[in-house]
Amino acid sequence: MHIPDETVGRLFIYLRSIRRMLDQDKKVTSSEDLAASCGVRASVIRKDLSYFGRFGKRGVGYDLGALVRDIHAILKLNQMTNAALVGVGNIGRAFLRYPGFKAEGIRIAVAFDKDPRKIGKRIEDVLIEDATTMGERIESEGIHLAIVAVPPSEAQETLYCLAGAGVRGVFSFTPCPPKMPQGVRVTCVDLAMEMASLVYHLEPIRKPVS
Repeated sequence: MHIPDETVGRLFIYLRSIRRMLDQDKKVTSSEDLAASCGVRASVIRKDLSYFGRFGKRGVGYDLGALVRDIHAILKLNQMTNAALVGVGNIGRAFLRYPGFKAEGIRIAVAFDKDPRKIGKRIEDVLIEDATTMGERIESEGIHLAIVAVPPSEAQETLYCLAGAGVRGVFSFTPCPPKMPQGVRVTCVDLAMEMASLVYHLEPIRKPVS
């Protein structure tokens, strides 16, 4: 059965809301309460969950502990997925120090850079390795997920190298190059463009009429 991407994306929203409820010592919730918490219609929540089986009991609601475990399993967050980091500049270092990945079942296992001043150093117990060994190391480790934070001029070559090493998913903080490797899902985040978009959508400040 094909699961819509929108449904998968909303599961992460539900998971965040469920965790907040658990932090508040709640044990059970209804689709209406969950809908109010995450800003999604209750009918949409019920339809999304129906793709994966039966959840909750009529008149009782959802057991939050069981629901969070089920969604973890659906999203494959109940198993640790190793990732490779390419580019250990400011953004790359922030990724290595970010504690939230492990909570989502992601562990940065290897990191690469071409700067000889960085190679051989460790950040949060991750050794920074020579980027020239990237393809061989990723393939030998069986890694299929990568985070890319390299200059735009290096993005094309980096993506093709990762694809050749068996990577199937890339999260890039470098604008997407014109040619993308086939069979690899790439999400590109251009911080400058995203900020510029926010500026465009800001409501103009109206000056008081004198």
